[in-house]
Amino acid sequence: MKLTIMLILLCFIPILTFGQDWANVDRFKNENTKLGLPVPSENRIVFMGNSITEGWSKFYPVFFTGKNYINRGISGQTTPQMLLRFRNDVINLRPKLVIILAGTNDIAGNTGLTKLDAILNNIISMTELAKANNIQVILSSVLPVFDYPWKTGINPAEKIDSLNRMIKNYAEQNKITYLNYYSSMVDERKGLKAEYSEDGVHPNETGYKIMSKLVEEAISKLKFEE
Repeated sequence: MKLTIMLILLCFIPILTFGQDWANVDRFKNENTKLGLPVPSENRIVFMGNSITEGWSKFYPVFFTGKNYINRGISGQTTPQMLLRFRNDVINLRPKLVIILAGTNDIAGNTGLTKLDAILNNIISMTELAKANNIQVILSSVLPVFDYPWKTGINPAEKIDSLNRMIKNYAEQNKITYLNYYSSMVDERKGLKAEYSEDGVHPNETGYKIMSKLVEEAISKLKFEE
């Protein structure tokens, strides 16, 4: 129960505390400065996302240990917020690859009602910015959700399924890797399997182990230029 309450609060606190920095552009300012630019042989990889990405480092930290993986997830964020901070938290770090996991908070309405086309367009814009800066992209499926604990009754399951089909179609048409977490984590209600989550939205350690295996497989299939 305590874990569920904490995860729900993670979705609200950033929205309430952004102030003038609506997209939380400066959230990682100090970390990014300290990180600096990669050395020539470094295949740096940035994970861009919301609380699901942010929580990865908290609930399954071993995944990031000893690797060139940079976690740039911010809880509660929607795709327009990620797009606004994309230059600071991805492009300026000069990674070889960015893994984008986004869209669930848009469907939840965290920053207002957003159509699926608009969500996809924001994801496309991030992808195009990355490609223009010679950064490879992996586009992730949105994780399944039957109901949001902080905004019940909006029936997100079908919207998530539709958005994932849209992301997959775009990825296939543009020869971009599509990372399908959804199929491995969905239950018969089109929600997140109970064994992978405490609140039906955010993965627990078991859920992150599933995701870690899938993303490592996707990364292993890519070739990085020296």
